[in-house]
Amino acid sequence: MDRVMTTLAYLCAAAAIIPLTWIIVYVVIKGLGAWDAEFFTGLPQLFGDGGGVRNGIVGTLVIVGLATLMGVPIGVMAGIYLAEYGNNRFGTVVRFLADTMTGIPSIVVGIFAFGLIVVNTGGFSAFAGSVALALLMIPVITRTTEEIIRLVPDSIREASLGLGVSRWKTILRVVVPTALSGIVTGVLLAVARVAGETAPLILTILGTNFPISANIFDGPSTTLSLQIYQLGAQPSPEVVEVAWGAAMLLVLIVLGTSILARVIFRGQSVRGR
Repeated sequence: MDRVMTTLAYLCAAAAIIPLTWIIVYVVIKGLGAWDAEFFTGLPQLFGDGGGVRNGIVGTLVIVGLATLMGVPIGVMAGIYLAEYGNNRFGTVVRFLADTMTGIPSIVVGIFAFGLIVVNTGGFSAFAGSVALALLMIPVITRTTEEIIRLVPDSIREASLGLGVSRWKTILRVVVPTALSGIVTGVLLAVARVAGETAPLILTILGTNFPISANIFDGPSTTLSLQIYQLGAQPSPEVVEVAWGAAMLLVLIVLGTSILARVIFRGQSVRGR
C-alpha cells in the first residue's frame, strides 16, 4: 500500500510540473526566433518586420519599479504591525482585508485605479498603472512579512529587551535584520506576480507603440505583458512572432525572479541551521 501511495504521489507531482514545463518549452520555441538586436532596441511595428519591444522593456522596469517603491514600505510595515502588535480586533480586520485583497481579480483593482486616477487626472499614465500594481503587491508582502517575522524566536526579542533596548529598536535592529532574507523573498515573489499583470494596465496606461513619456504622470505607457496582449492580436505573422518573443522574455523574467527568491530564502535557512 505504501508503494502504491508513493507512486501516486510522484505521478501527481509530475502532473503538476508537466504543464509548466510544457508552457516554458513552447514559449521558448515560438519566441526564440524573434530575438535579435532589433527586438531589444526597436519599437513595435504593426506591419512589416514587427519591430521590437524596447518601450515595453523600459515601461516594465519603470512601472514595476514604481509599484515596488510604493508597495514595499506599506506592505512591510503592515506585516510588522500584524506580527508584533496585531493580536487585537484591528489586527484581525487588517489581516482579513489583506487575505481578501489577494483574491480580488486584478481587473477590479484596475477599475478602481482608473476611477481614482485616470478619470480625475484626465489621462492615462505610468503612475496610474504603478498604483494599480502596488495595490496588488501590498497584501502579498504584508502577509509574507507577518509570517516571516513570526518565525523569529522570541528568545531573540527577549534578549534585546533584557538589555534595556526599546521595543521598536528591537524590532528594527534585531527582528527585521533576522527576518530580512524572508522579507526580500516575499517582495521578489510579489514583483514576479505583478510583472505579468495585464488587465489593470489596460485601464490605466492604455499602451503605446511609441517611446514612453518621460513624465510618469502624463501620457500612455506600455509593458511587456500589455504588448503581448496587443501585438498577439495583430494579423501580421511577423508582429505575432514579436509577441511570442516578448512572452519568452517575460516568462524568463518571472521565472528568474522566482528562482532568485527561492535561492535567497534557502541560503538563509541553511545558515540558520
